[in-house]
Amino acid sequence: MGVTADSAKSTATQAQAVEHAASWYAAGASPFASLPRLQGDERADVVILGAGLTGLSAAIELAERGYSVIVLEAHRAGWGASGRSGGQMIFGYGCDISKIASLLGRDDARRLFDWSVEGVDLIQQRIAAYGIDCDLRMGHAHAAVRPRQVDELNAWQHDLENTYGYTGTEIWDRARLQKQLATERYRALLFDPRSGHLHPLEYTMGLARAALKLGVRIFENSRVVAIEHDDPVVFKTLAGQVTARFGLLGGNAWLADLVPQLEAKIMPVGTYICATERLGAARARELIRNDMAVADINFVLDYFRLSSDQRMLFGGRVSYSRVPPPGLGARMRQRMVQVFPQLGDVKLDYVWGGYVDITMNRAPHWGRLRPNLYFAQGFSGHGIATTGLAARVIAEAIHGQYTRLDVFERIPHHNFPGGKIMRTPALVLAMLWYRMKDYLP
Repeated sequence: MGVTADSAKSTATQAQAVEHAASWYAAGASPFASLPRLQGDERADVVILGAGLTGLSAAIELAERGYSVIVLEAHRAGWGASGRSGGQMIFGYGCDISKIASLLGRDDARRLFDWSVEGVDLIQQRIAAYGIDCDLRMGHAHAAVRPRQVDELNAWQHDLENTYGYTGTEIWDRARLQKQLATERYRALLFDPRSGHLHPLEYTMGLARAALKLGVRIFENSRVVAIEHDDPVVFKTLAGQVTARFGLLGGNAWLADLVPQLEAKIMPVGTYICATERLGAARARELIRNDMAVADINFVLDYFRLSSDQRMLFGGRVSYSRVPPPGLGARMRQRMVQVFPQLGDVKLDYVWGGYVDITMNRAPHWGRLRPNLYFAQGFSGHGIATTGLAARVIAEAIHGQYTRLDVFERIPHHNFPGGKIMRTPALVLAMLWYRMKDYLP
């Protein structure tokens, strides 16, 4: 049997900070009880691999439609990218919407753009509906580092307003942006009051609590080791199995060798975040006066925001191996001080990382392996909002409404070249070109 929300609360434990990545998020997150391991045979209407944002959002969508749902998680709920990310809640996808227009045409690109905005709105609806306390704050800016990027921001805003009907963004020149952001690094910002940022682990745990209240059964420490792609589907763990009418794969960068045809189309890329010591309210607010989140528009980008306890949360760097870069803390500090030299005397209390699952074209990869076996992956760094959208689109398909998933399935995706052994070196070489472009004026 699974557990109910009440039983999860009654056995709350402080073990989360140890079992999750040693991040600022985990250190101060609300206690969440360990959930049981799958033992024996279970049945449900839908079985989901992965208790992250994708899987938990889908569980809620399906439970709200009356389906019985079981979620299988190899570690703890929220253990992966869902509980470690930069927490930036923004419209769009990992690729520019112009890329999707080139692949699908303008009409479908407009639909996908509108649906991405729905993903942002959905987060706010879920927070309100289920009382999720995750420190949601509104306001996000994309920042231009190079002169040519100022033109890119202006063209982007024009396209957002005139092609996609997304109004309300503002271009801030250097003089205006410095009234809100204490840095000399940026030449302009595209500010969006409708996007924002949140505590990703608290949001994920809030979704888990909501799912449990709806009757979803979540099993932790229950890695799926085999899948029978039949009707019904069977997800097997070392200690049991779940038989269901439908299955959903939400493991993203952590599927490993379970489904090779999906793994070949994504690349796990390491990205990293540091959290400073507490700065104090006055010093923190002097850095970002309107409390927005910021990301530059370089290919290898920096992103940052303030925490609820007045720390700077600063993210950046990438790694194409599963080993953190040497001297990671020093490198993260260097990047942070490049933006905020006034933080040169500040200690880093936490440095952590995780993996984003990128596709070759950075577009989302959602669809069906079989009529009753669905997947969602390839969020390419935009997972906070688009995971909820993917969950809704797939839940609609399971419920017999395929219209939106059919559009996403028309996005072409190719395997990363080089096979399992050589695809990482091949990607590293390709990325050198894009890194060089970041330095062009």
